[in-house]
Amino acid sequence: MIETASMVDQYCHGVLRTELGLGTFEAQLGRTAGAPAAGTTFFDTQTGFAVRRWCPPLLGLEPHCAPARYLARRRELGAAEAGRLLLRGTGISTYLVDTGLPGDLTGPAEMAVAGGADAREIVRLEPLAQQIADTSGSVDALLANLAEAVHAAAASAVAFISVTGLGHGGALAPQPPGPGEVRGAAGRWLAARSAGDAVTDPVLLRHLLWTAVASGLPLQLRVGSCEPVLLRDFAEATEGLGTDLVLLGAYPHHRQAAQLTGVFPHVYADLGPVLAHTGAGAAAVLAEILELAPFGKLLFSSGARGLPELHVVGARVFREALARVLGGWVADGAWAIGDAQRVAEMIASGNARRVYRLPDAGQPGGGPSDGG
Repeated sequence: MIETASMVDQYCHGVLRTELGLGTFEAQLGRTAGAPAAGTTFFDTQTGFAVRRWCPPLLGLEPHCAPARYLARRRELGAAEAGRLLLRGTGISTYLVDTGLPGDLTGPAEMAVAGGADAREIVRLEPLAQQIADTSGSVDALLANLAEAVHAAAASAVAFISVTGLGHGGALAPQPPGPGEVRGAAGRWLAARSAGDAVTDPVLLRHLLWTAVASGLPLQLRVGSCEPVLLRDFAEATEGLGTDLVLLGAYPHHRQAAQLTGVFPHVYADLGPVLAHTGAGAAAVLAEILELAPFGKLLFSSGARGLPELHVVGARVFREALARVLGGWVADGAWAIGDAQRVAEMIASGNARRVYRLPDAGQPGGGPSDGG
C-alpha cells in the first residue's frame, strides 16, 4: 500500500463562509456563474461523482448518497462545522492559499484553524497592482508603491501568482520592459482606468512578472491557452535567476508542461486540476505525466475554491491515482515498494516543502499558522 501521510496542497483557495442552497452549491461545483442546463445537473460530472464518493462519509452518511440527502445533512451541520469535518478529512497538513479571488472566502488563518493544519499565503499580482493603482495619484507614486508592495508581500508570502499575464503574449517577452516603456504604460493605465479596473496592458503585466521574479519567491503561472513557445522562452529567460516557476492549470496541455519540467531545472508542474477534473480517469492522466516529468518536479494541489468538498476530492483523487499507478508498477516488479513510497512522499509534500522552503511536518513552524 502506497501511503501519503503528509500532504502539502500547494495551490488552493479558501472556502465560502455562507450556507449554500442547491443552486449555489451546483454553481461552485461546476465552476460557473450560471446554473446547469435544464434537465441536467453538475453532479453528473467526474467532479460531482467524486464528491458523492468521498464526502458523505465525512459527514456521517453512506458513500454515493443522493445529492439532496447530502445537502440536507450539510445544512443540518451548518457551513462552519461541515467545512471543519471536510477539511480535516483531507489528510492535508499545509495549505498554500491564493487570496486574490473576490468573494466571501476564508483566508489562510481560517483555513488553518478549520483544517487543523498549517496555512500560508500566495499573493496574486494583478489584484495587488489594482489596489496600489486605486491609491496612487501619479505614475511615480504607482511605480514606487508597487515596488514597495511586492517587497513587503515577499516578506510573508510563500509565492506570487499571475493568472492573466499568460493570456497576453507580450507579457511573456523574455526580458523585462525598459523604464520608459513601464512609465508610458503606467501613465496610460492611470489615465484611462476607473477604481478597481484590472491591469491588462502587456507591458505592465510583464513588469509585474519580472518584479516578482526579482523577489526570489517561487512564481506560479496559470498556463491555460498560452502558446507553448512563449512559455518556453520565458522559462529560458528566467533560468539561473533563483526563482522557481510552477505551472498551474495545464490540463489538457499537461504533457507539454511535463516536458518543460524536464528541460529547465527551475520549472515545476502542478497536478491539481489535471487530476481533480478527470476523477475516475485520473490514474491514466497521472501515468502520462509520470512518463515525461522528473518525479522531483511534480507538486500535488487540490486547486479547490469555494467548496471544502473540492479540497476533499482533490486530495482523495490524487491519493487514489498515485496509489493505483505506483502500486501497479510495484506489482509488476518494475519498481521496489521503497522507491514507490519515496516518490509518493516527494510528490505529495516533499517537493513543495523544498520549493516553498517550508519546514518538515512536525518541526517548529510546521503546525497551524496565523496565515501571516
